[in-house]
Amino acid sequence: MKVLSDYNVPYSYIPIIAGPTASGKSSLAIELAQKIGGEIVSCDSMQIYKGLDIGTAKVTPEEQRLVPHHLIDITDPGVIFSVNDFTMHAYKAIEDILKRGKMPILCGGTGQYISALYEGIRYVDEPVDKKIIDDLYERYEKEGIDIIYDELQKIDPVASSKIHENNTRRVIRAYAVFLSTGKTFTWWNENSKKSGPEYPYKLFTLDYDRNIIYDRINKRVDIMIEQGLVEEARKVYSEGNILNSTARQAIGYKELFDYLDGKCTLEESVYDIKLRSRHYAKRQLTWFRYMEKRHVINVNDVPTTVNYIINEIR
Repeated sequence: MKVLSDYNVPYSYIPIIAGPTASGKSSLAIELAQKIGGEIVSCDSMQIYKGLDIGTAKVTPEEQRLVPHHLIDITDPGVIFSVNDFTMHAYKAIEDILKRGKMPILCGGTGQYISALYEGIRYVDEPVDKKIIDDLYERYEKEGIDIIYDELQKIDPVASSKIHENNTRRVIRAYAVFLSTGKTFTWWNENSKKSGPEYPYKLFTLDYDRNIIYDRINKRVDIMIEQGLVEEARKVYSEGNILNSTARQAIGYKELFDYLDGKCTLEESVYDIKLRSRHYAKRQLTWFRYMEKRHVINVNDVPTTVNYIINEIR
């Protein structure tokens, strides 16, 4: 593990600010960055994509001018981006920030991204046949996800128990791994290496009562619609080349794609966005609560919380 005293920074730990969607992570990270001379490394699996701005609650250009952000808008929506791709970019950004005497602040809600850095997990890249993935997506378009999910349950019950049936991308990916390699998705994960973190981190998780976070989510979705989420989804939809991508599964877009396909009304689509966002937040809360040595914070007063984090990372 690298030691921060080798860099020109007055802190001993890199802070990770994690939590569910709509919990105020970004605002807190920006306040902290301004206080300690920091730069933010995004740990969000959808904010990496260009053009997915409103639906991913991406920080605004003004906020990015206020505090430098990394790992935002780094690839196109048609690209499949793995956890290993993320860690490679994250380590490069962290090292660059430290060498310039600034403090990296990791911020996001993608549990697997955060765990990969915090625990130092090196995932094995499974050799997956693209044609198999394409064939499974064709089946999905014709048959729906239920049959594919049932087949995955039979060959890999451990993986299927951890993947929600509505998470089409992960269901197809897990099944494609088995069809391509003859080994289950679970086997590949168990053979990943946990070598320990590259840097000293302290993990701060924003923990809310579920009713509060659900209310925040519902209000934020309404604001996103007012800000033009439907138009943004229509633009992404019209550009094509996203059928087999991670980006197609982004909450806020896949529901509107159904609306644009004429499969539901706009009201039904908005309802589904709120519902799936709440389900996602529940999974995020569960993920972070199982992570070790975390510092739980409830942000009632941002300046007080910022000072608490500063004291903890000194």
